[in-house]
Amino acid sequence: MYPDISAPSNDMAAFRTVLASSRRIIAIAGAGLSAASGIPTFRGAGGMWRKHDALSLATMAAFRDSPSRIWQFYHYRRETALEAHPNAAHHALAELTIPTFREKIAPGSAFTLVTQNVDALSPTALETVLAHTGATLSDEEKHVALIEMDGRIFDVVCTAYECKHREEIRDSPLSPALAGTEELVAAGAKEPDIPHEDLPRCRKCGALARPGVVWFGEIPHRVDEILSLVDSADLCLVVGTSSTVHPAARFARQVREHGGKVAVFNIDRTKRDTDADFLFLGPCEMSLTEALSVPSDSA
Repeated sequence: MYPDISAPSNDMAAFRTVLASSRRIIAIAGAGLSAASGIPTFRGAGGMWRKHDALSLATMAAFRDSPSRIWQFYHYRRETALEAHPNAAHHALAELTIPTFREKIAPGSAFTLVTQNVDALSPTALETVLAHTGATLSDEEKHVALIEMDGRIFDVVCTAYECKHREEIRDSPLSPALAGTEELVAAGAKEPDIPHEDLPRCRKCGALARPGVVWFGEIPHRVDEILSLVDSADLCLVVGTSSTVHPAARFARQVREHGGKVAVFNIDRTKRDTDADFLFLGPCEMSLTEALSVPSDSA
């Protein structure tokens, strides 16, 4: 039986008791998960959206108005992601997707990681953990275990309505005209106006391409699956997110409203902490790895 918790607790032993009793676990991850990997966060101190106006950089309207500016911003983000590697928190969540590992800390449970991050570090961590442990997951099991709801920064999508070709491209840079502009974005300097014909193009039809991420006002990937998972979850792990962007901002509260438990792992306090049964402040690569570690007598 779950302990009666009326306010967020930082009792790690109590959390691990709840974890061991949980059967349907979901994790909602945000930018803080990748902070230790060198990926800038968005809304914390020094966050990317404090330096750049989100609505001027992450909408289709903004792209139509200035594809040169938007591509330079996303080129900067692509270059940052290309240099990054998964950290301990990514690996801890990746291990939780493996049934044989999960059986040691949450017997008989199912788990899905829903990440808002577009840096592709979570799938990289999963492949690394599988290779290191010798465990295997089918493509279908991987599909169930990990949902990248906002897409991937390395995906490139054709803007031509009759084409809409999507592919993952990790070339650096995507087009020669973008080379070096990441330094201007990082410095907050005025960017050059790159002609449309010199921006990334669709490799299938040649039309102007766009970054393959979900922008504000667009529908996240696999949202129906996510909502179904939220509706059935008895434990929600909120990892490194300010919980301000919908629909993800309400997931934890929805879990709690139907009787599930919520554990938040974050570097700072947020206004959504009242939705939590457990609150662990500090770098998630430390708190989360402790929370999800295998007990020494079970290793």
